[in-house]
Amino acid sequence: MTPASDTARVDTAAVDTAPVDLVLAIADDNLIVAQRLGELISRSPDLEEDIAIANVSLDHLGQARSLYTRAGEIEGRGRDEDDLALGRDERDFRNAVLVEQPNGDFAQTMVRQFFLDAYQVPFYDALSSSTDESLAGIAAKAVKEARYHLERSSSWVVRLGDGTDESHQRTQAAVDTLWRYTGDLHERPAGGETVVNSGVAPDAEPIASTFDATVRSVLADATLDVPEDPYQRLGGRVGTHTEHLGHLLTEMQWLHRTHPGAQW
Repeated sequence: MTPASDTARVDTAAVDTAPVDLVLAIADDNLIVAQRLGELISRSPDLEEDIAIANVSLDHLGQARSLYTRAGEIEGRGRDEDDLALGRDERDFRNAVLVEQPNGDFAQTMVRQFFLDAYQVPFYDALSSSTDESLAGIAAKAVKEARYHLERSSSWVVRLGDGTDESHQRTQAAVDTLWRYTGDLHERPAGGETVVNSGVAPDAEPIASTFDATVRSVLADATLDVPEDPYQRLGGRVGTHTEHLGHLLTEMQWLHRTHPGAQW
């Protein structure tokens, strides 16, 4: 059995790192989905959509930068946004496993984005009342972008789901594939209850309820079925990822790691 004193030390460490891990989780969600969307620039179905995807990617990247800066301030170890985005290993990332999934076809890209947007709108809305004034300010700005993202992605899901037979089949396949990763959005890093109790982070349950209602309403409009399989692949919030994140980070971080401290 673990001695009581050892248990206390572990719990204290979790409490100390909980606020940093929370902010990193939000930042990592945005950074990784921004990287995924960036892979599609010049590969979209048309020029208008190419510009739209680039703009959404930049919105997420901007949110990530602000959040990494705040995480560095809370941590107090002198790490900046580059250190946190480009200097951490796979197991140190706290993003939900949903955002690291490959783009696939256009339907899969839009369904992945829709699931993330349906989560971020109520999350940022609640986070804008955080007792951490810096986080509250970041969230108040980000929720405006998230509402636009949700309007755009949900309209695409309806358009694809209620379109041709092929677009319906592809979109339903994307929903079936990605649904198992949505539960990870609502998980918290280790020690997450402490940041909720202190008012830094919002309670996950109301956000999950709003997410579920939004998803079910949009999928109904799109004539798409909500998967019945209850299995959820969790673990991203505590550093356990799918095989896709390692490949993404290798491509994203190679220049920074090859030439550390390089000046442009």
